[in-house]
Amino acid sequence: MKVRIKIYRVNKELIIRSSSEAVDFALLKDGKLIELHKEQETSNFQVGDIFIAKIRKPVAGLNAAFVNVGFEKDAFLHYHDLGPNLASQLKFIKLVSAGKIKDFSLKNFQFEKEIDKDGSITEIINPNQSILVQVVKEPISTKGPRISAELSLAGRFIVLVPFSDRVSISQKIEDKKEKERLKRLVQAIKPKGFGVIVRTVAEGKSTVELEKDLQNLIERWTAMCKKLPTAHHPSKVLGELNRASSILRDVFNDTFSGVLIDDEELYNQTKDYLQEIAPSKTSIVKFYQSKDTPIFEKYNIERQIKTSFGKTVSMSKGAYLIIEHTEALHVIDVNSGNRSNKASNQEDTAMEVNMIAAAEIARQLRLRDMGGIIVIDFIDMSNPENRKVLFDFLREEMSDDKAKHKILPPSKFGLVQITRQRVRPEVNIKTREEDPNNGNGEIEAPIQIIDKIALDLENILKTNADVVLNVHPFVAAYLTKGFPSIRSKWFFEHKKWVKIIPRDAYTYLEYHFYDKKKNVIIE
Repeated sequence: MKVRIKIYRVNKELIIRSSSEAVDFALLKDGKLIELHKEQETSNFQVGDIFIAKIRKPVAGLNAAFVNVGFEKDAFLHYHDLGPNLASQLKFIKLVSAGKIKDFSLKNFQFEKEIDKDGSITEIINPNQSILVQVVKEPISTKGPRISAELSLAGRFIVLVPFSDRVSISQKIEDKKEKERLKRLVQAIKPKGFGVIVRTVAEGKSTVELEKDLQNLIERWTAMCKKLPTAHHPSKVLGELNRASSILRDVFNDTFSGVLIDDEELYNQTKDYLQEIAPSKTSIVKFYQSKDTPIFEKYNIERQIKTSFGKTVSMSKGAYLIIEHTEALHVIDVNSGNRSNKASNQEDTAMEVNMIAAAEIARQLRLRDMGGIIVIDFIDMSNPENRKVLFDFLREEMSDDKAKHKILPPSKFGLVQITRQRVRPEVNIKTREEDPNNGNGEIEAPIQIIDKIALDLENILKTNADVVLNVHPFVAAYLTKGFPSIRSKWFFEHKKWVKIIPRDAYTYLEYHFYDKKKNVIIE
C-alpha cells in the first residue's frame, strides 16, 4: 500500500476569549483545534519571566539550590542551570544594586572567569545571596517553578543572551549560505557582552529587521536593570509578553489568516504588537463584537474541547484512541473500531488507521501539552517499509510542535516511544457531566452523542440500506429541526434516508439502530 502525504497550504487562526478571571487562547489549524492555553490574571510565574531572587539553601547532595522567588514553594536551581558566566552575573547585580553601574550595555563591564562546568554549587553561591533567575518551567502540581540563572530575552527573530559572546544559528535553517550570512550579519550588529541565538523565522530577513528586533531586546534589558537598585528581593523584574503576543511571536507566520479577539483592550495590544513584527498582516486582527454567540462557540471550539479531552478520542472511519495517564507515563492505544473496511488486507487496514491516528496523536500531544514519556500502541504492521512510512509521517506531523521532543522508531510490535518536554501544567479539562437521570452519577458530555451517532451511522450504511434510529425525544428534535437539519445532511452525504423515532422511555444519551425487519443493529 503506497501512502502519499499531500503538502498543502494550511490556514492558522488564533481565537482569544477574555473574561474577568482569565484569558483563553485557541490555536486552530484549518479550523481544527491544535493548542489551547489559559492565562490566569493571577499567574505570576510564566515561562520567560525574570526574577531578582534570594538563595534559600544550597544542597551539596543534589548539587542544586532552593531559591525564594516569591512562590509558596521554593524554586529549584540545578548547578547545570547556573550558566558558565554566573560569577559575572553576580558581580553585575551587586554593582547595579549598589548604584555603582549606570551603563547597562556591558561594553565596559569586566567579566569574571567562567565557572567550572563540573563544579560544586556550594563553592559558587551562598544562602541569602541575590541572583537573577528565569522561569523555564511553570509550577506544576506540588512543585515550585524550575529556574535557570542563564538568562535569555526572546525576540521575534533572535534571542539575546546577556553575559555571553556566542552567536549560534537555529539548526532548522539548513541552507549553509544563509547560515553564514546570518552569522556575519549578527556578529556585525550585536553589542559586546551579549550572545545571540538566531531563530528559524530569521531566515531571509534583512539587516534592518534583525537590528530592530535586537534594539527592542536591548531596551527591555535596560528597563529591567533600572529596576534592580530599588527592587524588592524576591520580585519579578521582567515579565514575559502577554500570552497573546508571546504566542504570535513564537508561532506567527504567513499561514496565519486571522486573529480574533473579544476584548477591546487585548485587541489593541495585539494589533500594536503585530504592527511591530509584521506590519503588512495587521489587517488579520479582528475585534469580535457579536453578543449573540460567544466567540468559542462561533468557531466551534467549545464542541472540539468537549470531544477532544476525554479518555476516548474518536477519529474518522470509526477509529478511535484510548488515552490513559499513569504517574510516570502516558499510554495511547490505537483502535480500528467496529467497521468494515475496503482495504484488501489486514496490513493495509492497519496502515490506514495508523496514519489517521498519527495525525491525531500529534494534535493531542500539543492540545493537552502532554509531557514526559508517551508510549503509543499502534496497530501491528508486519511490513518494515510501512513502519518507516508511519514513523516519518509522525515526525512530520510533530515538526510544528515547539516543545522539545524525541521519537523512537516503531518496534515490531507497533510500539512507539516519545519523550516530550512540558514547561506548563498539562491541560486537563473535565468532559463528563452530571447525569440528569441520576444526580450522583456522571455521563459523557451530551454534545458528543451526535458525533457518536454519525460515526455509527457511517459504518451501518455500508451494509444496510434501510435504517431506523430510536432516540430520546430531545435528541430526535435536535436531529430533525431546521433546514438543513442534521438528518438532511446525512441524506446528502450518504444518499440514504434515516427514519428517526422518538422514544419517551429512553435516557438522554440512549440510542439504538434497527434494520427494516426491526432487528437491532447496534445496541
